[in-house]
Amino acid sequence: MSAPNSSFVRACKRQAVEHTPVWFMRQAGRYMPEYRAVRKQHSLLEICKKPPLAAEVTITAAEILQVDAAIIFADLLLPLEVMGLPFHFSAGEGPVIEKPVRTKEDIAKLRTDRAAELGYVSEAVSLVAKHFRDRVAVIGFCGAPFTLASYMIEGGGSRNYVDTKKMMYNSPTEWDALMRKLVAVTSEYSAEQVRAGADAIQIFDSWVGCLSVEDYLRYVLPHVTRMVKGLQKTGAPIIYFGTDSATLLPAMKETGAEVIGLDWRVPLDEGWQRLNHACAVQGNLDPVLLFADWRELKSRAEDVLKRAAGRPGHIFNLGHGILPETPVENVKHLARFVQEYSRAL
Repeated sequence: MSAPNSSFVRACKRQAVEHTPVWFMRQAGRYMPEYRAVRKQHSLLEICKKPPLAAEVTITAAEILQVDAAIIFADLLLPLEVMGLPFHFSAGEGPVIEKPVRTKEDIAKLRTDRAAELGYVSEAVSLVAKHFRDRVAVIGFCGAPFTLASYMIEGGGSRNYVDTKKMMYNSPTEWDALMRKLVAVTSEYSAEQVRAGADAIQIFDSWVGCLSVEDYLRYVLPHVTRMVKGLQKTGAPIIYFGTDSATLLPAMKETGAEVIGLDWRVPLDEGWQRLNHACAVQGNLDPVLLFADWRELKSRAEDVLKRAAGRPGHIFNLGHGILPETPVENVKHLARFVQEYSRAL
C-alpha cells in the first residue's frame, strides 16, 4: 500500500480523520480537456494497455482536482480479453462482445489461467503510487462478477437482462460455473494491483440493481462474498458499489466489504442506517448536480455531509461517475468545499 495513513484509507477503516476524504468516479474522463487531448492520439484500450499513459491520465486528473484518492484508469471489461472473449467499442454504442456466452460449452471454453496478462494495469498502479508516494491514496478496481457476467451473456449493455436472468433461472449450475471463473480471474487481477501499491480495491457492480433481493441473495451474494474475503487477505480495504441498489443494501453488507458505495437515489443517512452503520459508506451526490449553479451544488453537498453527521467512515463521492460535458470548475470547487467544510465541522 502506498498511503496507508491517508485520510482516505483511515475513512475506509472508520477511523477518525481531519476532513472527509473526497474523490470522484470517472474523475479522469471526457469532461477534462487534458484527457480529450490524450484521446485524440490514442484509443481507450491503448491508454489502458500502455502503463505510462494510464498513469499520466490518472495522475493528471487527481492533481487538477486536488482529491484525496486517484483511481487507476482502466476499463471494466479488460478481464474478458484474457478469458478468451474479445470485445470492441462501437461509436455511441459502448462495448460489444463479439461472441456472447450462452451455453455450457461457451462457459467451459473460458480461460482462468491468463490473469497475469493484465499486468499492464498493475504496472500503471505502480507508477501512480510512486508518483504520489504517501500524498494521495491509489485505488485499484475491477468489475464485479455479476456485472461482467451480464456483459458476457448479453453481448453488451442491456435494459432488461433477459438472457442473463434466463441463465440464472434455467441453468443455475452453468451460472455458478461462470461466476466462479470470473471470481478467479478478477481476484487475481485485483490482488496484483494491491501488490503494485493500490491502497484499496473498488468492485463495481454497475448492473446489480436489476435484481430482486431474493435473486441477489441466491445468485450473486455467495460469489461476491468469496471474492471480498479473498481480497481482504491482501490487507487492502474493499469498496463494493452498485447503482440502483437501495433495496439491496442490507444484502450487500453481507459481503463483508469495508465500504459500501451508495448511489444518489437513497439519502446518505438512510442508506447508512440500512447498513446498520456496520461499515463505511461512500457517496452520494447526484452527478447531474455538477451542472447546477454553485449555490445549489454547494447546498446539496452540504446536505450529504450533514447526513454523515461527522460519523467516522464517510468518503465523499458522487452516486455514479462524472458525466461528459460536466464543467471542470464545478468539480474542483466541490472537492475543495468538501475538504474545507468537513474540516471546519
